[in-house]
Amino acid sequence: MELSNVREAVTQLNIQGPILAFQNIHYSVSTPWTFPCKGGEEKEVLRDVSGIMKPGMNAILGPTGSGKTSLLDVLAGWKDPKGLKGGQIFMDGKLVDSHIHQCSAYVVQEDILTGTLSVRENLLFSANLRLPQNMKSNAEKAAKVDAVIQELGLQDCADTKIGTEFLRGVSGGEKKRCSIGMELITSPSLIFLDEPTTGLDANTANAIMQLLHQLSRKGRTVIFSIHQPRYSIFRLFDRLTLMNKGEIIFAGAAGEATTYFNSIGYQCEQFNNPLDFFLDVISGEVIQSQPEESFSSKNNCRFSSNCSLDKSPLSNYYQRSSYYQELQEDLKSLQSFESHRCETSSSKPTYVTSFIHQLYVVSCRNMKQLLRNPQTSFGQLILGAVFSLLVGLIYYQIPDTMPEALQNRLGAFFFMVLTQIFGNLSAVELFIYDRKLFIHESARNYYRTSAYFLAKVFADLLPNRIFPVLLFSSLSYFMMGLKPDAEAFFLHVLSLSFTNLAAVSLAFLVSASVNSFAVANLLIALPYVFMMVFGGFLVNLNSMLNWLSWIKWISIYRYGMNALTINELKGLTFYLNSTRIPAETYMDQQDIDYSTWGFWENDLALLCLTCVFLLLAYIQLRRINRWK
Repeated sequence: MELSNVREAVTQLNIQGPILAFQNIHYSVSTPWTFPCKGGEEKEVLRDVSGIMKPGMNAILGPTGSGKTSLLDVLAGWKDPKGLKGGQIFMDGKLVDSHIHQCSAYVVQEDILTGTLSVRENLLFSANLRLPQNMKSNAEKAAKVDAVIQELGLQDCADTKIGTEFLRGVSGGEKKRCSIGMELITSPSLIFLDEPTTGLDANTANAIMQLLHQLSRKGRTVIFSIHQPRYSIFRLFDRLTLMNKGEIIFAGAAGEATTYFNSIGYQCEQFNNPLDFFLDVISGEVIQSQPEESFSSKNNCRFSSNCSLDKSPLSNYYQRSSYYQELQEDLKSLQSFESHRCETSSSKPTYVTSFIHQLYVVSCRNMKQLLRNPQTSFGQLILGAVFSLLVGLIYYQIPDTMPEALQNRLGAFFFMVLTQIFGNLSAVELFIYDRKLFIHESARNYYRTSAYFLAKVFADLLPNRIFPVLLFSSLSYFMMGLKPDAEAFFLHVLSLSFTNLAAVSLAFLVSASVNSFAVANLLIALPYVFMMVFGGFLVNLNSMLNWLSWIKWISIYRYGMNALTINELKGLTFYLNSTRIPAETYMDQQDIDYSTWGFWENDLALLCLTCVFLLLAYIQLRRINRWK
């Protein structure tokens, strides 16, 4: 059968679209308790699977752990190529590589959307970043979004928010339609879906599958994994692939599957859902009734070259059937072995929009999220105001007489630095909260990692970090009666701001490195505590052991305390029993350089720590594994 004959068989249903074929696919993963670098064991997830996905509805069915999702991910190019031990994938007869995901659509099982945006805004976000910047005007992109909304039947909820834990939003079925719409923006002809009915009630699941059936009749090849759907959904399938333990046990027209199992001795009872029957056969709950001698398992394997002792009986039955023989003939006719690459395929990710455009679009989304979900920002402002009043009341109008004058000032500075550092613990959620969203979008080339990183950092720093510092300083500084000098005040605010930025940058680094809040809180608390102990206030740094003294050079506390101390104490004079004592005496004892350069040296050190932590956080984001 030639490629033209295969297409002729497909067009009998008046369906156009790409034909995806795969042959002898082997895929393995490392077991969780082994170390691949030491030759750890590997588990074979897919074992020599072959098949053809034709235009229309192509379902992959099997029990949990059968390998259906792994097969879908391999075909869609979303599995790590290192695990692919053999096999080839063809699209319209031409060999393709793992970059097939760049010219197809993949809808994941979990709906990964921005909850604070409406359905229309989510779709427009996808259009702004995935449609060519120089080919589509804003009006054309909006028209494309409207067309997708119309096609998916989302008119009634187009301007409704998706929903968050604080905001009621659209229904589960509408979320799934929006997820599909995010992929339809690029008008793909090849669509993969991972269990699109999971978490939906029967009527909603049926509506989603009806929608996919309509899409498949408009020139698209729809390939999806599914778990035990009802009969009305089964009737929508054009082709069915049944899997068990990483092997294919049937692949062919969905309407012929029951007849095939009947022919090998498995009888489907009247009124039984065929899909339930297939899963019962796989699980062994249906007994084989009078199997033919030619299919009597291992003793007869010598009669067929396709029979294998290491395969299951159901797999051996399939490989000796006419369906498998027809598949092999089709695969031979479809293979031209010519290289077929997507236009966007390359060794490096390619983007259809510029860095500046991506930064603008992602920043706009972040600002909308901030305005519509302002709990964190308000919390930081309230926290700053409360701590500011607390410090101001405790150290209200500090006197100039010793020893209270020096002790209270140093205590106030320590408390200020402490609040600026530990008040940024909320920053550890910055990259963890949207981690799935970032992986999902960046893997599909929505934006560069650098654009996402800068947009996220800038959106968090200004409202959640800088404004609270200004509020904190404005209230506490004058309540404590520190230097009544404009220059001293602004240098005080600047030093606290640099301290805050260094602390929050370290939190960003931890947030970008882990995906658990519990682990992040532990990792951020440890350096904060060590920096506090070795900051010079609790322990005299001159008396510390040499092998521990190096910690002071990376202590945010030390630089913050020194900057505030120099700014306030330089030029002050304290009195003890009418004795005039210059404040520089204390700084000499603590080996603090109180010259003009000494002050700026501490602020510069805080700025350098900020840059280093931010750079490391960006590197960690780039290292996140985007493969499934």
